Formats: sequence, C-alpha cells, structure tokens
Amino acid sequence: MKLIKKYPSILMLFIAILFVSCNNDDDSDEYGNWVESSTFDGDSRGNAVSFTIGNKGYLVTGYNGDDYLSDTWEYNSDDDYWVKKADFPGIARSGAVGFAIDGKGYIGTGYDGSDELSDFWEYDPSTNQWTQKANFIGSPRYGAIGFAVNGSGYIGTGYDGSEQKDFYKYNPTTDAWEQLVGFGGEKRQNASVFVINDVAYIGTGTNDGAIEYDFYSFDGTTWTKLTDLDDDDLDEDIIFSSSIGFALNGKGYFATGLQGALTTQCMEYDPATDTWDERPNFEGSARQDASSFSFDDKAYVLMGRSSNYYFDDVWEFRPNELEDEDD
Repeated sequence: MKLIKKYPSILMLFIAILFVSCNNDDDSDEYGNWVESSTFDGDSRGNAVSFTIGNKGYLVTGYNGDDYLSDTWEYNSDDDYWVKKADFPGIARSGAVGFAIDGKGYIGTGYDGSDELSDFWEYDPSTNQWTQKANFIGSPRYGAIGFAVNGSGYIGTGYDGSEQKDFYKYNPTTDAWEQLVGFGGEKRQNASVFVINDVAYIGTGTNDGAIEYDFYSFDGTTWTKLTDLDDDDLDEDIIFSSSIGFALNGKGYFATGLQGALTTQCMEYDPATDTWDERPNFEGSARQDASSFSFDDKAYVLMGRSSNYYFDDVWEFRPNELEDEDD
C-alpha cells in the first residue's frame, strides 16, 4: 500500500495492463455478430417461404399455430422496414418452397392442413401480382427444398407420405418442368440449401426420423458429393434438421434447427476448401422452421417456432464484425 501511495502511476499501469488483458480474451477475437432488426409486422409464423429480389426480401405463407397463411410481405433491407403486398391467391399453406429468377419470385408445393400440394406460382414485384404457372410435375409434397441456379429453378426431396430424393427443373421461359436424374443423396425431408456463385449446396434433413449427413453440390448439370457432415476430420458433427441455409460473401451457413433438441448453432462452409467452421451462435431464441434472406452484403434469419410458440423477430448476421460488438 505504501508503494502504491508513493507511486500512484504504478496502480494506473497495473489497471491498464489488466484492461488490455481482459479485452484480448480469445472470445473477443471471434468474428460473427447477430444484430436484431425491425420486428416483422405480420403474424408470427414458421415454415414460411422466403426469397430475395434486389434489396428486397419477400416472406409468403406459413403457419402461426392456428391458421395456414396466404399473406405476402416485402422487407426493405436498406431501410429496415416491412410493407404488406398482394396476398398469395393460392391455397394457404406451410412447408412450401421458393426462389427468385430474373426479378420474379416463385413458390410451390406445401401442405394445407389436409393435403400435400403441387401447384406453382409466380410473383412479379413490379406489378404486385401473382400468376399461376404450370404445376410441379413431381408428387405433391411438403418439406422439400427449392433453389435457382443459372436461370432455372429446382425443387426436390420432401415428404409425400414418405421421404423423397427426386429433383425437377423449371424453365421460366417455357413454363415447363422436367425431371432430373443423378442425385446420389439419401431420401429426406426438411433439408437445407444455400447457393454460392450459381452452385447449390444441399444437406441435412431427416429420413424416417434419422438425420442425414451426406452433403452435395449441384451446378445445374452435375451433382458432386462433398465431405459428409459427420466426417472424422470435422471438429463437430453438423447434425441439423429443420434448419435454415443462407449464403453471404462466398460462404454458406446452416443455422438453428433441431439437434435432438432445438439449437442456436451456426456453422460456416467454405466451398474453396470443402470445410466447415463453427461460428458464433444465433443470438435469438433456439428455433426450427425459420426463414432467411440473402443479399449481396447482408443476410438475415427470421421467424420459426419453438414447440407451439411462433416467432416474429428478425436477425441480421454480420460475419466480419466482432462477436457482441456494440451496434
């Protein structure tokens, strides 16, 4: 005490060293921050369809615990607000799929509480109008995945009374479907997909209650088997189902979903090395059946459910920002 009283600068130096040491903790150097955005204006829901066009995200249909929904909402990612658009005119549903091609959105398949569905619709944001297109030619189903690659749309896997692994291609110019061959993956429902540079990456999901670990890429022509999601070289198995996939800055992500119980885990995939890394957990409540928006420089995870509770929150993921950094 006498030394500190005589030399107060020693105390100040000690405090400064302690402060720097605490702020250099390993956790503070981990990049990837989740920031809550504007709460959704519509009903809370899970199993909604989402797609992005320009700087706008679109959320359509879903289930809120009581009703199957048919509303359409537009999210402005630049200014963080929602606008209600023309209602989807098809049967209200959940578990459908969607994607965007050349400035238009598409949704199809799903479940209306009684039946699996196969109808298919186009949304034009410039006119705020929906148009029914040629029906999906696979069996009516829900829990499938949909994506767009190189100007064509694709729907595959899902549940039609049993799990499926078939895939179909949609040509928006001719409004025609054709069946594809060559997917070597297992049958599944509630899989996840993200698209990077016109290549789709597909994995997770369940078959007869068991989680699938195979992982594939598809460039519109060729299916390529990648490292399994339970490979011995991975630091941690990627055991998601009912998770959400999205892409940002050349990397792909699987987040939230089920791992026996609900999870907030977020995993990042690097297509250049075919490797996965764990990123900071999603900071909202653990959930399944969420939706996502992927833009050129932003990505969001939103909605979903935990048991009978349905969410209406929206979270932006910032992979290059320090975890827990102030907004």
